[in-house]
Amino acid sequence: MFGTKLRFIALMTLIMVSITGCGNSGANKGTPGVEKSAVASTKTVESTKTSSPTAEEPRVVSTTVAITQIMDLLEIDLVGIPKSVKTLPTRYDGLTKVGSPMSPDMELVKSLRPTEVLSVTTLQYDLEPVFENAKIAATFLDFTSLEKMQAEIIKLGEKFGKQEKAAQIVNEYDETLKEIRKATEGKQPPTVLILLGVPGSYLVATEHSYVGDLVELLGGVNIVQGEKVEFLASNTEYLQQSDPDVILRLAHGMPKEVVEMFDEEFKKNDIWHHFKAVKTGRVYDLEEKLFGTTGNIEVGGALEALLPLLYPESS
Repeated sequence: MFGTKLRFIALMTLIMVSITGCGNSGANKGTPGVEKSAVASTKTVESTKTSSPTAEEPRVVSTTVAITQIMDLLEIDLVGIPKSVKTLPTRYDGLTKVGSPMSPDMELVKSLRPTEVLSVTTLQYDLEPVFENAKIAATFLDFTSLEKMQAEIIKLGEKFGKQEKAAQIVNEYDETLKEIRKATEGKQPPTVLILLGVPGSYLVATEHSYVGDLVELLGGVNIVQGEKVEFLASNTEYLQQSDPDVILRLAHGMPKEVVEMFDEEFKKNDIWHHFKAVKTGRVYDLEEKLFGTTGNIEVGGALEALLPLLYPESS
């Protein structure tokens, strides 16, 4: 239904290279990897740990921005953080940066003598064997939806003695969602197409993606249903038949360049002119800061920003 396997592999390679804030989503080694990452649950790589201090002194390395921000909210100290163009919490100023979320420097990680290394399930297919080969125990957190991210926050709170903080964070997200949902009561749910752009190409986000989950939480209907993965290669003819009410475009990696790519694609490819969303002017570019490829602390702001796009009458 969605292009050839070869094209899909190429597209997933592009997205893994381009996303620096972590997430996203999908592996760069073909469809099997993406399927595994899309359904993976929190898992600890069982391998020989490097030498470390006593259990009473946890030494935690966070390898993604989203995890680092959540650890800050939980007031948990770290010994290592990811390298990113995004601003990280000041609590962790001066800490060793262990490389990008997609390719942490194993030697740097080992030099920190970690008791635990944290990553996300969307990168598990690629990183799990790397950590195993380096004999580093890694835990992969599932941030593919708000509910799953909340469950991971509760687990982190229990593990590090921050249960009250974790419960507070989770409850705040629940309250935000509850308030926002009031505005959608009794309204006709819009059909939505979500495109994730990276330099040179784009993918279609399914209901299993983080942004797909946000749309579903607000009552929107993703036109791509019944898939097992988070992202798929695009087939514009098929998408046009679904004729969504709204098109959401996410630009990652190099946002300015990706938005320009989208604009050029929508201008030159005549098929887009026949989409209802294009005709009615309901094509929106989502801000990367709010809309990551995995769950993150900006979920409340993302839901608030998404609401008027799906339900203009509520703004």
